[in-house]
Formats: sequence, C-alpha cells, structure tokens
Amino acid sequence: MSNDRHRPASVLRSLGPGLLFAGTAVGVSHLVQATRAGADFGLTLLWLVILANVLKYPAFESGARYAAATGTSLLEGYRRRGQAALLLYLAVTVTTMCIVVAAVAAVTAGMAALLISPAVPFWGWSAGLLAACGALLVVGRFQLLERLMKALMVVLTITTLVAIVALLPTVDTARLTLWPPLPQDVAAYGFLAALVGWMPSAIDVAVWQSLWGLEKARTEGRRIRLAESLLDFRVGYIATAALAVGFVFLGAAVLNTPEVELPADMKAFQFAALLVDVYATALGDWARPVILVAGFATMFSTTLSVLDGFPRALETAIARLGAAETAPAPRTRVYWASMAVCALGGLGIIVWFAGSLTLLVDVATVTSFLTAPILAALNLRAVTGPEVPEASRPSGALLAMHWVGLGLMTVFALAYCWYRLFMV
Repeated sequence: MSNDRHRPASVLRSLGPGLLFAGTAVGVSHLVQATRAGADFGLTLLWLVILANVLKYPAFESGARYAAATGTSLLEGYRRRGQAALLLYLAVTVTTMCIVVAAVAAVTAGMAALLISPAVPFWGWSAGLLAACGALLVVGRFQLLERLMKALMVVLTITTLVAIVALLPTVDTARLTLWPPLPQDVAAYGFLAALVGWMPSAIDVAVWQSLWGLEKARTEGRRIRLAESLLDFRVGYIATAALAVGFVFLGAAVLNTPEVELPADMKAFQFAALLVDVYATALGDWARPVILVAGFATMFSTTLSVLDGFPRALETAIARLGAAETAPAPRTRVYWASMAVCALGGLGIIVWFAGSLTLLVDVATVTSFLTAPILAALNLRAVTGPEVPEASRPSGALLAMHWVGLGLMTVFALAYCWYRLFMV
C-alpha cells in the first residue's frame, strides 16, 4: 500500500486542485502583469515577483492544509472564528468578484479576437466566452475543469520553457541588470501594487483551493490525505512561480528595448498581439498559431475556474452563516445565481471600461492587493485553530513565514493607501 504512494500513476491521480490553482493563477498575473514588469523594468522587479510568491505561499497553502486536515472547507474555519469573519470574507468577495471576472474575461476576449476575428465587437467576445464557460460548468462540472487544467498547464509550461531556452543565447545580459535604479516616476509605484496584487494570484483562491479539494474527495468517494493534498498544491504552486519568473524574463528579453514602446493604455487585442510577438521572436513565426492557441486556452481556463470559484465560495459562505459544514453540497440555486451575477456584472464592467485592458487589470489587481492582508489573517487564524490536529498545523519556518508575509502585506497595503492619499 505504501509503495503506491510513490508510483507515477498515484502521483498523477493526486494532482487536481493544485493544478486548478495554477490554471487560475497563470492568467492575467503572468501573461499581462509579469510580461509588463519585464517590458517596463527589465529584470529589476524579478526579486519582487519571487518575494511575492515566497511570502504568499503560506496563505495559499492554508486552503489545501485545512481541507485535508479537517475534512471541511476554509470557510468552516472562518465560521469557527465567528460570524464576523464570514461576513468580512463575504464583503471582500462581493466587492471584488465582478471586476476580477471582467479582467480575466477581457484578456481572454482579446486572445479570441486575434485568434478568430477582430471584427466581432469586444463586448460580444466577452459575452460569448462567459456564456461558454457557464455552459461548460453546467455540463461538465468539476471533472471537466480538472481535466482541462492538467492538459493546458502542460502545453503552456513546455512552450514557455522552450521560448526561454531559445532566447538565452540572444539576450544582452549587460542590459538586463537585476539592480538598476528604482523608477523615478511616482506613478510607477502604483504598478508595483498591481503586480503584487495578483502575484501569483489573489488570496481568495485559497478558499477555492479548499473547496476544490473537497469536491475532488467527493467525486472520488474518498478522503484526501494531508500529504497528498500538500503534494498536489506544491506541484501547482512551484509551476506557477516558475512560470511567473519566465514571463518576466520574456518581457525583459524581447520588449525591454528602445525599439519597443508599450502604449500607456493597451487594448486587450493589442496585448494579445504583443504577447504572440514575444514568442515569435524567440521561436520563429511558426510558433504564432501555437502560442495564440495556447494563450487563448490558458486564459479561457482561467475564466472558467474564476467563474466557478466565486459562486462556489459564495454558496458555501452563505450556507455557513446558518450552520456548520458537514460535507460538500451539490450546486444550489445560490451557486447558479452567483454565477449569473458574476458574469453579467463582469460584462457590464468590460463595457464601462470600453476594452481598456491596462486600466481594468490594474484596478482589479490593486483591489486584490489591498484586501490580501485581511484574507491572509483569516487563513492564519483558521489553520492554527483548535479543530486542526496539532500535527497538521503549520509550525516552525512555515508559521514564521505566515507571520512575516502577513506583516509585509499589511505594511505594503498601508503604504500604498498613504501614497494614494498624500502623494498623488
């Protein structure tokens, strides 16, 4: 029995929610924000990307750890801390969900326009994609989501690694210094908050991770072990962090040159074309259709997981206001109604921003940046609660990272608020 834990088939079977995390994270934060970081600042912000991935790790891992250790979602952990914690989570979620859906759908729509036809209005592509995601979740539910993510993550990881290797011999390393002077334009510091806000993703996804883990256990008819859950999550998280570094490098290597000047306010279609050009520069024109399909598929999967994650979390959080959690419930009217609100609200925001990708993404990511300390604190309280067996709680270096990450996120959020109130 113990030998099965080390067989490749057994390891692959355990993968699922962690790759859903990776598929959710490797979207706007990587394709848009990490690439912009490399294009505008070279490798200057590489340390910030790595630091964000390291310090946020404990907050994200809490979802997988809590679900496996207790057999309940992280939202049950919030309920045990009091209804105020659940209400706080609901407030954060309701405030951010539509704009997050809008941001990921907008990037996906830009990819679709470049891949199929730019003649279709931008809002039309967005509406069609959101409707398609909703239909897939009605038909395929969790199993389809899990299978799609495994395939797409493999394709994107391989193509990105090949592009990096192809670019290495051509890069002017003297130009790509790690520690050039910090940006002099104070407005650039706003981008730092936007970059960290979704690097590698918004802290909300920890709750989704716990719910996806429980759904996997339900569909497979078994309890997910803590070691298995953490392995799954760590594989997805490491892949996510490595791809973030890769996209910073691609942006720096190809776009951080005097010949390339990024528009201050890009449309989604423009960014999709720019991203494809990055890969074509590295691999040749033959790679354009491959990368365009892979980029679209990646963003579509992100939209799909976001459109499932918010309704799933809202449904469970509302149920927890009334009673303790016993087992994952089948999708209810709250889930479908929340999905409709997310989709329609996101589409309305897309129309309001008129396809302005840069502004839309920055608003979404900065919002997540400011709410991160709240959610990280809730996660820390839950995963160290008495209902979690002592052997399953974070300890030692991991617990210290929890506190350091929470402290720095709080300081950075307060500093950003001070900057916006008194410096701009």
